[in-house]
Amino acid sequence: MLSIALCDDQPGELDALTLAVNTYLARRDLVADARVCAFSHPDDLLTVTASSRFHLYLLDIVMPMVDGIQVGRTLRRLDREAAIIFITSEPGFALEAYAANPINYLLKPVETGALYETLDLALSRIDYEEERTLAVKTREGLRVLPFSAIAWCEYRSHAVIYTLTTGEPVAGRSFRGRFDTAVAPLLADRRFVKTHASYVVNMAQVSLFARDAFTLRGGQVVPIAAKGYPAVRDAYMDFLMGDGPTDGGYR
Repeated sequence: MLSIALCDDQPGELDALTLAVNTYLARRDLVADARVCAFSHPDDLLTVTASSRFHLYLLDIVMPMVDGIQVGRTLRRLDREAAIIFITSEPGFALEAYAANPINYLLKPVETGALYETLDLALSRIDYEEERTLAVKTREGLRVLPFSAIAWCEYRSHAVIYTLTTGEPVAGRSFRGRFDTAVAPLLADRRFVKTHASYVVNMAQVSLFARDAFTLRGGQVVPIAAKGYPAVRDAYMDFLMGDGPTDGGYR
């Protein structure tokens, strides 16, 4: 399902933007496959994104306490693949805004045609129709994990332990196969890289990259094998630049 977040501190303008986006979704026959969440304060949006993500953000720039550009930069650090559209009455922020790599920068009052064209472009770059999932056999039964919910996983005592973005650990049942076989579906996805013989990381969850470890947004530190560092570094740089699939990292 397509998820869209709108943020504007002016109630009237937020209502107008919400109506415009919902009208666009109706005309594209996407209402049933989309959810739109409106936020009147950037802090509220950032609080929600601490535990969940949106595919598309439409952000006002001139807002109290935290301006839209700062919000955009924070969101970009959290999610390298989300689409961001800035909407503002101040043209002077255009150059600064591009540090967040937005889809577009629209001036108020927003012309409907320009908004629709920008939304069309954003949706053409978003893969929202089907979230990839991994079925994990646990002691309690089969658990289906969305790829985006997996922060990292490790092989321990003949089992794979998946740590979710919420911090919850999900322990798979013990098995005698190879770790690489168990995590092959993850490594086929460009977000994931094997950093060590026993670790795989979702690079979209990385907050800090060092030569010997990734630090994730939840504060966890996942080691990078010394001999695998060049491959992991290249995979992470490719991910940040959006240059297509990685090679899986550490061998």
